[in-house]
Amino acid sequence: MQNLKVAVLAASGKAGSLIVEEAVGRGLKVSAFVRDSKKGKFAKEVEVVQKDIFKLESKDLQGFDVIIDAFGEWQNLSLHKKHIEHLAQILKGSQAKLLVVGGAGSLYMDTSHTTRLYDTKEFPSEYLPLAKAQGEVLDFLRGVGDIHWVFVSPPAIFVYDAPKTGKYKIIGEVFEVNDKGESKGSYADYASAMLDIALDSQYDRQRVGVIGL
Repeated sequence: MQNLKVAVLAASGKAGSLIVEEAVGRGLKVSAFVRDSKKGKFAKEVEVVQKDIFKLESKDLQGFDVIIDAFGEWQNLSLHKKHIEHLAQILKGSQAKLLVVGGAGSLYMDTSHTTRLYDTKEFPSEYLPLAKAQGEVLDFLRGVGDIHWVFVSPPAIFVYDAPKTGKYKIIGEVFEVNDKGESKGSYADYASAMLDIALDSQYDRQRVGVIGL
C-alpha cells in the first residue's frame, strides 16, 4: 500500500489540503496538483505540481493509482461539468480510480431515487445552483463506461474547522442522519473516509456518501 501513488487535484483548497494530509499520514506517495503553488502548504514529502485542471493532459496523470478531484467553484458553475468532462477524456481507458469530492444535494430522499435532497423545500435556496451543478457531475459520470470513478457526497452540514474524530459512516445513495438526527461531519473525517474509499476495491462506478457519527 505504501507504494500507491495518489494525485490530488485542486489540492490547495479546504477539502484538497486535508485529503493530501490524510494520504501522507497513511504513508502514500502523494502529488498535489495546484493552480498556484504559492497558495498551498504541504508536507515536504509531497510532490507539488503547478498546473490548472483544464490544462492537464493524459501524460500528467499516468502512473497514478488513485486520482482525487477536489475541484470547487462558486462563481462560474458551468465549470463543474466542463472540468469532469475534461478529466473523463484524458483518463479514458485508465485503470486509475478517480474519486470526486461531490455535494450532498444530489443524495436521494427515498429508495426509489425519485427525490433528491435539493428537491426538498428545506434545502437552502442559496445553495441550489451549486448543488445542481454538482449533481450534473454525478449524472455525467453515470454515463461514462471507460473510467473507474466514485462520487463521494459529504454530509449536508459540512464543517471545515471541526476536529477529526474517526467516527464516521460511509453510506449509499440515500440521505441518512446519525443518532443525533443530523447529516453532519468534519472535513477531516470526510478526508479520512475518502482514503478508505480510495483503498477499498469494492467501491467502483458508484456514488457513496459520508456522515459523522
